[in-house]
Amino acid sequence: MEKKMDLLINSCLAIDTERRPILRPKINLQDELDFQPSNLKVTNEYYSKYEAVSMILDENRKIIDAVHKDLQKPLEETGVRNSDGSRFQYTSDTVLRLLMCQIIEGASLREIVIRVDDSNFLRRFVRIFNGPMMDYTTLCKLKNAIRPATWKKINRLLSGYAVAQALIEGDSLRLDTTAVETNIHWPTDSSLLWDTYRVVGRLLEAAREIDCEAVGDRRLLKKKVKRLQMKIARKAGKKQGSADRLKPLYEQLFGYVEGILEWTASVASALAAGIRARRYGFLEQGQAEFLIQEMTHYRELGCQVVTQARRRVLDGELVPNEEKLFSIFEPHTELLKRGKAGKPIEFGHMIQLQQVTGKFISDYDIFDTKPSEPVLVEPALASHKDLFGEYPDQVTADKGYFEKTVVHKAGKKVKLVSIAKKGKRTEQEIEREAHEDFRLAQRFRAGVEGTISFLKRVLGLFRCYNKGWEHYVCTIGATVFAHNLLILARC
Repeated sequence: MEKKMDLLINSCLAIDTERRPILRPKINLQDELDFQPSNLKVTNEYYSKYEAVSMILDENRKIIDAVHKDLQKPLEETGVRNSDGSRFQYTSDTVLRLLMCQIIEGASLREIVIRVDDSNFLRRFVRIFNGPMMDYTTLCKLKNAIRPATWKKINRLLSGYAVAQALIEGDSLRLDTTAVETNIHWPTDSSLLWDTYRVVGRLLEAAREIDCEAVGDRRLLKKKVKRLQMKIARKAGKKQGSADRLKPLYEQLFGYVEGILEWTASVASALAAGIRARRYGFLEQGQAEFLIQEMTHYRELGCQVVTQARRRVLDGELVPNEEKLFSIFEPHTELLKRGKAGKPIEFGHMIQLQQVTGKFISDYDIFDTKPSEPVLVEPALASHKDLFGEYPDQVTADKGYFEKTVVHKAGKKVKLVSIAKKGKRTEQEIEREAHEDFRLAQRFRAGVEGTISFLKRVLGLFRCYNKGWEHYVCTIGATVFAHNLLILARC
């Protein structure tokens, strides 16, 4: 009898160990009972919002499947131990829910893991329950593993679900663009030169710990270069003719930066020679390879900074914005002039939002260079038809989208094209824009401004704090996904 019981227990354990690597890394459906309901209305509203979001995610397993493809390998490296010594495995569903919590709560990665760890309700929502909480470094690693194409795909899957459940309607479409800033300081020639010097100097100090002979006895002059940069910043623009007085100071700064860039090139060559000669251990070799890559990267950017500064300061040339580098940390950043009174110049990228009735964002686009808005109308209509199966009854946008040929072409597919014209209008155009249907469509168009404000003010999309173009695109996709979840949760 005891042997039969042992065989039964072992067989159950074998089945569990066979199934767990397949099911647990994707989703954990083992719920817990809630023995502490709240008597506060505001708390229950907070709970109901997350419960509705949880239900939507559970009804869309294809979304979890898409995220799981990116997270399957990284999740295998994140297993931790419970207090009893057993192994606890996080799931793709948990990662996605944690990221949604971060955006909805408006918290950083550090803050959200603390908030979830301290809340029984949020633990139930992310389905960690009584297991050990995920560390914010692990969450950051898993967040960065989700590709931009995956965020685009799951947004499309959520839109398809909303259409299939008749939660949104496609009779009206409104378009608008907005700017999302990158996380950079205001770029000046002197500050970019100082950024180059201090970053490259940091790499040289790291290389000196690996191979002193490759770096040599040459000293870094960070304090001296910093004082020189601050002196230029204080004198710039205060009096007439200040540009001529700044040239000698800039020539000194150019000398320091160009000198350290040449030094960096020689150190990178020496480290590469050391790797070929096998002078380093396994760990030192990996560090040397990383430093060579970083030195090459920042040296190229530093040379571009020196070139554009020389052209502007010493040669008096007006350098086009397309040829400028605005940050060595976010080199993809673009200068945007949108004619806004409060912020005439912004540094980031333009995005376009396509929104239907009910404030649901049916699609979005991110542009590495600022596009001409009229050319975006045709792709937006095609995307709308692909989702809903037909063109909308009306499409509306602001004056930036107006172009006579574009409006005429769109009018063949849509009953009403409500895009006002810039500048002078003919009598026929005045009559067209004064029509009641046109004006009602323009009132509908104004609603997208509230959505943009909500994305930036509440969901934190006024600036992207993640580094690099791919992570920038992922941030936009994740924020749009969280916004749409909240919209559907209200339904």
